[in-house]
Amino acid sequence: MRIGRVIGNCVLSRKESNIVAGSFLIVDVFDKQALSNYENNAPRKIPMQDTLVVYDELGAGIGSIISISEGAEATMPFYPKRVPIDAYASAILDQLELD
Repeated sequence: MRIGRVIGNCVLSRKESNIVAGSFLIVDVFDKQALSNYENNAPRKIPMQDTLVVYDELGAGIGSIISISEGAEATMPFYPKRVPIDAYASAILDQLELD
């Protein structure tokens, strides 16, 4: 599971019949630098290394911090249906505390 910030939305021209109402989000996945600068919201000097398209049923919006399940775990909310999803928004995070 990883943590990221929603930076945009995807609009699809076709829909997979096994996927219920939801949306696809563009998410910058946090690395160590992003997590350490999270509280001051400091701008990055270089872009994030990973950007994902994440399926969301929770209603996350642009700027939301979410946890992301990937791979086979991302399809578990749809079990036993088979869906073509590789990343799923598993939680909207209200607060992060780093030690």
